[in-house]
Amino acid sequence: MKHANVAIFVPHAGCPQRCSFCSQHSITGQERLPTPGEVRETLKTAEENLKEKSRFAEIAFFGGSFTAIDRGDMLALLEAAAPSVRDGVFSGIRISTRPDAIDAKVLELLSRYGVTTIELGAQSMNDVVLRQNRRGHTARQVRQASELIRSAGFSLGLQMMTGLWGDTAAGAMQTACDLAGLKPDCVRIYPTVVMKGTELALRYRSGEYVPMALQETVELCCDLLEFFGEHSIPVIRLGLHSSPEMQRDRVAGPWHPAFRELCESRLFLRRLLAFLEREQILPGRVEIHVSPQWVSKAVGQSRCNLLELSRRGYQARVVPDSSMGPSEFLAFFPDNRLPAKA
Repeated sequence: MKHANVAIFVPHAGCPQRCSFCSQHSITGQERLPTPGEVRETLKTAEENLKEKSRFAEIAFFGGSFTAIDRGDMLALLEAAAPSVRDGVFSGIRISTRPDAIDAKVLELLSRYGVTTIELGAQSMNDVVLRQNRRGHTARQVRQASELIRSAGFSLGLQMMTGLWGDTAAGAMQTACDLAGLKPDCVRIYPTVVMKGTELALRYRSGEYVPMALQETVELCCDLLEFFGEHSIPVIRLGLHSSPEMQRDRVAGPWHPAFRELCESRLFLRRLLAFLEREQILPGRVEIHVSPQWVSKAVGQSRCNLLELSRRGYQARVVPDSSMGPSEFLAFFPDNRLPAKA
């Protein structure tokens, strides 16, 4: 059963910082805290829509500073959600918060109300980058909070960003390495996007900050997908979600409505080209069998993967094959040899 979240956005009312990149109302389209009544109404609607699937879904309080908001507000939101977990309507509660807003006392409260997963907005594990982007916490606090969360029995999620002001691709890979060492149950990767009204927008207009190009970001995120995959850490989100506010307020930066698909498509091409080179397959016809769900990724946006193969002399055709698993492919070479699977 595919995992689902019932997302409830909790804006950064409790956040003590204004990060260089933060324009959260544009990302979420929301500026005020939801009321307990609105939470109950959202959950009722979700239960009606999901029906029996709701028991596999988590209630997700997103926004990045849940445990930093007014304690009374936090408890009121949890009290509105907790009965749906106790009654088995939803599987648990998921929150996202700051590393410096976690301690033993707050973890005890969260456990009492049915919270099962805590995600930390680490963003970087380089203290220089964290300071430059006004994060207001250190890499050490990420480590300490992660250890507390895991030792208290919660599932741990970690979030990182690429292309931060002062960071590099190598720095992002080091952050990924450091995060993997904390043994999270999942990660999210968000490329930095310049939003209207942020410090980064001012730095961008002055020439102090140059955002990563889209293709450069895709290549880096392919490396990150491979890295976390090798460490059996699921990447449950890659790229910011699409919204009217995102399209209206984005100033610059590597955003695409199907960013993850761009990355997975590019990664598929990388694997296929490496396979062709390793097996010393000469240019010619190739028939590539993939899962029906992966056809568009194998073909690439605007057929870019097929065009790249053609440029290298391969006349490729992608065939949906229900026997293939995600990201698997079976290649037939009429002009070369017997089929090979990867």
